[in-house]
Amino acid sequence: MSETELRHAVGIDFGGTSVKLALVDERGKIRARRKFATKDAVGVEGWLDRVEREVADIVGKEGAGKQLVGAGVGVPGFVDFERGFIFDLPNVPGWTGVELGSLLAKRLALRVRVDNDVNAMALGECTFGTGRAYQHAVFVTLGTGVGGGLLINNRIYRGAHSMAGEIGHVSIDMNGVQSPTGFGGVEQYVGNRRIVEQMERAIDSGRPTIMLDLVGGDRSKLSPKTLKDAADQGDAVALELLNHITDCLATAFASIAYVIQPQAFIVGGGVAEDAKLLFQMLRDNVKKRLSPFFYRSLEIKPAELSSDAGVIGCATLGLLE
Repeated sequence: MSETELRHAVGIDFGGTSVKLALVDERGKIRARRKFATKDAVGVEGWLDRVEREVADIVGKEGAGKQLVGAGVGVPGFVDFERGFIFDLPNVPGWTGVELGSLLAKRLALRVRVDNDVNAMALGECTFGTGRAYQHAVFVTLGTGVGGGLLINNRIYRGAHSMAGEIGHVSIDMNGVQSPTGFGGVEQYVGNRRIVEQMERAIDSGRPTIMLDLVGGDRSKLSPKTLKDAADQGDAVALELLNHITDCLATAFASIAYVIQPQAFIVGGGVAEDAKLLFQMLRDNVKKRLSPFFYRSLEIKPAELSSDAGVIGCATLGLLE
């Protein structure tokens, strides 16, 4: 099949920190990409204006002569998949009750599908990545928040009202941190900002650690990557924090495993990139929280598509017939 015969779609991965766009062909190959900071597009209209310009640029420069069949958007929150309607994005203010599918379709003159971002990631991984090996799996992204998606009987499970799989709001402490989504939700402990807060508290405790040295003494540059780098170098404080973070995740994973018994947890997002130590700690902590009858048949693996899993998954939404 020649390149001009391949179907293409635009994927739009709308994250709490950044928005990634890509032109992707039906084989899962990215042909062009763009990115901008979420904060740079103010409000719904500002976001639509920016996305319209970026898509026009991609299509104009790299999409000429290619068969463009649609666009897919993954968003970090509660979505009605059938309507393309956003109920709420907990980590992005101003996005409550938005008919994003129809609004964006008018702007782009394309068919547009909108889904939860991790459902989109799961679709991409099931089509082109790690998920191809499983019929029952849980997909998790670690970033600004913690996103989740469910594969049950080889189909993405969205629940009665398209909002199932919100793993980030699964409580790991019934009297824990309160947020608009409840008490003790796992992302209140392992979202990017929460990780940095824990790092800062550890630094302020006065215990010896190289975490601040790794960013040249500039606290504004502290990130989950800093934590992983320090832990890889054997920093005791960083290792302790990383173990705590993975145990928070493991607590949620164990509860989910007991309910749906997946074959695998597939984990992506920035925190999970180049993170061998994180995955080992995560496996160890899940093991101690699960019956051996459940754990011995469970795999915990990184997303094969890595940081592109989201945007490829969003494009896969656009490629659906």
